[in-house]
Amino acid sequence: MTGAPEVSAREAEVLAALAGGRSNAQIARQLHISVRTVESHVSSLLRKYGVSDRHELAGLAELTQESREFTTLAGPGTTFVGREHEQTELLAALETNRLVSLLGPGGVGKTRLALRVAVEAAGNYPYGGAVVDLVPVRPGFVVAAVAEALGVREQPPHTLLDALFARLQRGRTLLVLDNCEHLVLDVGDLVARILAQAPQTAVLVTSRERIGVTGERSVQLAPLALGSEAEQLFRDRVAPEFAADDEVAAQLCAGLDGVPLAIELAAARADSLGPDGLLAALDDRLRLAAGGRGPNERHHSLAQVIGWSYDLLDDAERALFRRLGVFVGGFDLSAAEAISPASSRGEVSDLLGRLTDKSLLHRTQLAGTSRWRMLETVRAYALDELKGRGEYDAVAVLHLAWADSTAARLEERLEHHEDWQSEFDQVTADLRAAVSRSDTDVRRLARRLAHLTFARKRFVEAREHYLTAAAHASDATQLYDDLRDAADAALAVSDGAHAYQLMMRSAAENNHQDALAYAVTILNRYEAMPPPPDHGASLLPKDVDTVPVLIARAWASRQEVGPAEAALDAARKAGDPLDLMNALDAYGVAVASAGRLNDARRSAEERLELAATLPDHEPRAVAEITDAFHVASTTAVSVGDLPEAVRLARLTDDPVHGHPYITAPRKIRAFALSGLFDEAVQAADVMWNGWTTAGRPPRSWMASAASCAALTHGLLGTGQDAVWQGRALQIAQVSTAADSPGLMASAAFVDARLALHRLDSGQLSATLARSVEQAFEEFPEPWWAPYAWASGAELAAALRYPDAEQYLQRAVSENAWSDAVLLRARGRLTGERAPLEQAAEQFERIGAQFEHADTLRLLSHR
Repeated sequence: MTGAPEVSAREAEVLAALAGGRSNAQIARQLHISVRTVESHVSSLLRKYGVSDRHELAGLAELTQESREFTTLAGPGTTFVGREHEQTELLAALETNRLVSLLGPGGVGKTRLALRVAVEAAGNYPYGGAVVDLVPVRPGFVVAAVAEALGVREQPPHTLLDALFARLQRGRTLLVLDNCEHLVLDVGDLVARILAQAPQTAVLVTSRERIGVTGERSVQLAPLALGSEAEQLFRDRVAPEFAADDEVAAQLCAGLDGVPLAIELAAARADSLGPDGLLAALDDRLRLAAGGRGPNERHHSLAQVIGWSYDLLDDAERALFRRLGVFVGGFDLSAAEAISPASSRGEVSDLLGRLTDKSLLHRTQLAGTSRWRMLETVRAYALDELKGRGEYDAVAVLHLAWADSTAARLEERLEHHEDWQSEFDQVTADLRAAVSRSDTDVRRLARRLAHLTFARKRFVEAREHYLTAAAHASDATQLYDDLRDAADAALAVSDGAHAYQLMMRSAAENNHQDALAYAVTILNRYEAMPPPPDHGASLLPKDVDTVPVLIARAWASRQEVGPAEAALDAARKAGDPLDLMNALDAYGVAVASAGRLNDARRSAEERLELAATLPDHEPRAVAEITDAFHVASTTAVSVGDLPEAVRLARLTDDPVHGHPYITAPRKIRAFALSGLFDEAVQAADVMWNGWTTAGRPPRSWMASAASCAALTHGLLGTGQDAVWQGRALQIAQVSTAADSPGLMASAAFVDARLALHRLDSGQLSATLARSVEQAFEEFPEPWWAPYAWASGAELAAALRYPDAEQYLQRAVSENAWSDAVLLRARGRLTGERAPLEQAAEQFERIGAQFEHADTLRLLSHR
């Protein structure tokens, strides 16, 4: 990448550290230099990179670590001829305009010139960019194509579009959108949003017509100049004996109006036709209408050129050429054979070779397999011929059958853990096209495409394919299956509201009891929306005791052990692992609410064991697997099993591993309680930045993690603890912690623990007594209550409350961290060393590094 400033080795180290979101003090500790030296290097880097603040520099540092490259298309491997004037004009246009359209007829060389300009302009775009080939892209998938070219992936729960804009908003970026004419509306919508929301991104499009977006600067690309550039292109593409014949070159280029693709097609036929044959074919067959207008807009310039090449084929070549027009994204030999049932494999292979020799097909080699592709203008001509001869419907049926068998084979490879992703990526465009092309018999293919897309972690697209399948469902069972899978795909991106609506739709259309039961479960389990006073219990049939209904009743009465035990017993007898995991979760919540934290922990451990047996590519399984990781971490913390909580925090087996904030809370909680403060601070920044970038969606379960971040900053003495306490309220979307069931206990714990820390540091406060009382409130959720009680009891002991012993008795719970704190509190209260020594041993055993060191400090003063 050109244009990057020169930095010293130390500056490079500081820049890399910034990418991790570290503070100056943390960087200084990491690099063993002073904070002042770090500040000096940061100032120098801001100046060298020309950015305004530390946040922008950190973003630039992340891109530097990811190798800020300009992702372009592979060139054709031939010389670039002429176009100096147009190249200069385009580069100048990009300096003053954020949207530049390179317009011209098909085959005039727009793509070649755009690639050339992109390479020349790359140094002006320090945040890189990409050239996006839109030829195989269908309406509705422009965003996916641009995101793939930039290496942007879906980051649930926010959409792929959100992730794309987060990438484009980082800094100066260049997008080249190539071959837009069949997607003018989609491209126009996306480009308009880019101009409005990504002010440092420039877009160069190639098309046969304007995009029609305000601010568009268009540059018209004419054919190559006759008498110079056109003839030079011909000479560069033919054997030396042809290159020396100026008259043939001049006549041929003039007859082809200087259109580059036409010249290249003719040059490719030079060896087989000879000079006389070329000129005879030109005189007899080709009448190029450059720049004309008429009903067939796609073919104004090249239809006759391609028709000339087509007419030179024999009957067998023409027949296959027409049929290959149904493929949108390219094909291999087996695919070509599938739409040519009357020909043998050997015959199809031979014909593909002959069409390739005549430049009507382009062959590439991928993983040892040949794949062919038509230029889009050539493909459009083949498709028109196919339709004009009345052959399209029959070939479309064959293409649909090929797509279905291909998807089935890929599903089988997925199930057997064989490599399938690369081939799926190659055929995705054709699978999509096959689904959208037909109004009948596509449900099976739509479901297979949805499954494969989901396994590729394109969750939002998968949901849409399941909905397509639902539109073709023939009975209530099929409709439930399709909508259920769509709902679980929605849950994979934390869209509980949509999942709930889909299940209510299934229930309304077919009176499907399982759908209604699952809707009630989603309502209470996934924060779909504020539940009614009865939590949806009245929606459930009173005279039905199926497993799904029993589970839904357990969730609707989530703090009652009886319904949860009934649901769990029924699920065990039924033997379905997904229902069992669901019932175990409901049971764990119920017994934890009753104070039985160890039982809840065992339930979570059983769920995690079951999760390991489930396929991580099925929507229904992924919904349970993801939740199993979350609950396993929560219950490990709730009983003080910090080593297990840290282990779970560092696992990468979670299906949503790498999400910008969903997996961060479990890290913050585990690292904060274990005294791994640097990691806790880093995870907290990831969570906050990811959540705010996603538009701050309702995620109250994350608020306790923000409280733990406040604890970390308070114990470190950074002065940021109040900031994070405020952020916890923002995440919970409340004004006080008492207004949030999920935040109340963790906030009280952090307040009491930091009050004790300040007291030990000699900082007296009038609010200490209030911190003790808040720690013993009635908490609606059970997970953080032991931490609040134990910290409040130790604070009471440190303050020498007359009734401190009663607080110690009230704080007893099923939590190893709490046990150690109560031992230390008793040592404070009695002055004995033995309880402190036991507490130190306990803290060391559970990996609570800060608490262990703090206990040793107390011992040293005895």
